[in-house]
Amino acid sequence: MRYILLIKLNKNKNIKIGKIGKIKFLRGYYLYVGSAKNLKRIERHFYKNKKLKWHIDYLTTKKYVNVLQAYIFNKEESELAKFLGKYFKSIKKFGASDDKICNSHLFIYDIK
Repeated sequence: MRYILLIKLNKNKNIKIGKIGKIKFLRGYYLYVGSAKNLKRIERHFYKNKKLKWHIDYLTTKKYVNVLQAYIFNKEESELAKFLGKYFKSIKKFGASDDKICNSHLFIYDIK
């Protein structure tokens, strides 16, 4: 099961993302591409209190960040990321450490 999360950042902020390091995020909306074996894995993104395992967890646990919606697709994760990469700027290396096709799974949808 592959999905895209719609995420809202309510303020500009430098955030440390795992081994990637600090990234400057601007207030606005982002799209994140992920994969899951079940709906519980997707539902996890909506919780603030969780163990930091993936790049996206370092972002979604912040009090000024909200996961608004999750959209489920039948396409492969890399296909979705490649498609979004054609139309949106990305945050390099974010969530794509095991993806040999795309260099990011986080895309800037709309900066306010």
